[in-house]
Amino acid sequence: MLLFRSLAMFALLSLPESAAIQPQAGLKLPLTRTRIHRPASFHDGVLTSDVSVVNSKEYAYLVVMSIGGQNFSLILDTGSSDLWVVSSDCQDSDCKGVPTYSSSSSSAFQALNKPFSLSYLEGSASGTVATDNVALGPYTISSQIFAPANHTRGLDLSNTATSGILGLSFPFAASIPATQGHTLLDNIFASLNDYDRFFAYKLGRAASSFTIGQLDPYIANSTDGFAYTPVTGLDQTVYDYWKLPLRGITIDSKTLPLSRSLVPGSKTPIAVLDTGTTLILGPTVDVDNFWASVGGNGTVRKNANTSNWEVQCTRAVSVGFVLGDDASAKEYAVHPEDISWGESTSPGGWCMGGIQANDDVNSADWLLGDVFLRVSNPRFVLNNVYVTHHGTTITSPPLIGLLNTTDPALAMAEFTSERGSDPAPPPVIQAIRMRPRYSLAELGLISGLSSLIGWLLGALVSILVWRQRTNRIRKEKW
Repeated sequence: MLLFRSLAMFALLSLPESAAIQPQAGLKLPLTRTRIHRPASFHDGVLTSDVSVVNSKEYAYLVVMSIGGQNFSLILDTGSSDLWVVSSDCQDSDCKGVPTYSSSSSSAFQALNKPFSLSYLEGSASGTVATDNVALGPYTISSQIFAPANHTRGLDLSNTATSGILGLSFPFAASIPATQGHTLLDNIFASLNDYDRFFAYKLGRAASSFTIGQLDPYIANSTDGFAYTPVTGLDQTVYDYWKLPLRGITIDSKTLPLSRSLVPGSKTPIAVLDTGTTLILGPTVDVDNFWASVGGNGTVRKNANTSNWEVQCTRAVSVGFVLGDDASAKEYAVHPEDISWGESTSPGGWCMGGIQANDDVNSADWLLGDVFLRVSNPRFVLNNVYVTHHGTTITSPPLIGLLNTTDPALAMAEFTSERGSDPAPPPVIQAIRMRPRYSLAELGLISGLSSLIGWLLGALVSILVWRQRTNRIRKEKW
């Protein structure tokens, strides 16, 4: 395939026990792109608060799989880990009109009588935990743990014909405890050798795909040329999301200063790669600094109604993200059309900014969503970054592999051909004084010191008042 915008591939390796599974060499499945009508960020695993994106034309990518012999379209989500599907017992308006799972139609169904509940930023899903036979392409897993959802609210399932979610993140992030069963990916990977334990996807307006145990031959035939970075974990052995160091952001090859990380022990900001969020999200102080640097002569603004950053649709800037550790750090360019997001516009030639503020990225600082990962325009050649994620092996921790596939000059030429020339002057990095960002441990220490200082001041005031009263009494006696 010759025409791609931005791509993402994720490869994982894992060594869990598995349910019974029929081994296969590899698979390639099509993904369907669907519009979703709700604010950005689908789940609250990675984000602990919402970012309001009005008319942002979010999209989700659906994969078809079988549960109990029944086929469903599920959202492919690297920012969560659970597999759940709407149950036929669900009578809520949100799940009306979508294919639902019927336990009575499956002889392999087994209820575990354990509650399941997920509270999303916009809505919720709840039910009970169960096991059943599951098929994903050629892979068949017996007694796979999953959750039939008896109640759903605010997830817009009925408008998208979506029946649930297939989570692709680490087991630690799962709501279903590992003591009740392994995730779908754990079970699939357990049947594969180390070399084949990976999954990959490319996201676009058309011809999107999801693969396990093989690369998309239209993108790459081997992992040669990838720069590998260990996944940033909660500690040396526990991992939740696909995270790696963000060492810098560049605007027209000039480095934008970034605030310090909130992640304890991290020397640089940490970024999550997540298909469950549409935009790129970062700390308010950094995002404001970014747009102040991009802007000038009325080319950027913060929408008074939504508080989202908007940019003139013709504004042409070259933006890069420097990702990786000391040994693997490289710059990965983002297509200008993903910075000036033409899929969401306002009157007057304003496009939504592809980078927005959110100070509540869970266990990280930045979140790189679909505008960083996807194929936004099929007319464009291969752009942005190609990613592989490798999980834990006996000899290696989980790794993220990045392949730089963007030609910044070609990307800029494509952008100006599509949008027209940019009459504004070049961006200027603003010397904005950044407010300090403290780690959670530092915030706790500051809070403790503040309380101690407050107590000492209170005690000092009490002593002074007592001494004044004592002196007054003595004077009255004399």
